[in-house]
Amino acid sequence: MLSLLALALVAPFTLSCGASQGQGELQSLTLSPATADAQAYPDGQVQFTATGYYVNPSHTVTPSPATWGVCQQNVPTTAVSVTKGGMAQCSSGAAGTYSVFATDPVSSVGVYSCPATNACGGGCTIVGTAQLTCP
Repeated sequence: MLSLLALALVAPFTLSCGASQGQGELQSLTLSPATADAQAYPDGQVQFTATGYYVNPSHTVTPSPATWGVCQQNVPTTAVSVTKGGMAQCSSGAAGTYSVFATDPVSSVGVYSCPATNACGGGCTIVGTAQLTCP
């Protein structure tokens, strides 16, 4: 009976949003560079890197595992492609400023941290954003 009570008290902490096995709880993500003009990069390819900031224990991880995406004015777009590794490139005809985003990909139990995430990185998942300007 005592072990069941202990399990009931520990489970909510284990399943908390943004937890990461062995690394502690992810507090925030930042992307580097924060802004980029595709014309200033070789072949218009911009390498974005996510850095995760963790608490309990406090440390940072670069590059941090992330799920990547691109939006323009909060609408998903295919005008810019981004690889699983964070390499972004404007398609021909793309023009304007786009939001490149990275989200926390997985919690400690192997499921998405917060299933309420929308297509542009909103919701309760921890998100880092950067701006990419296409010609």
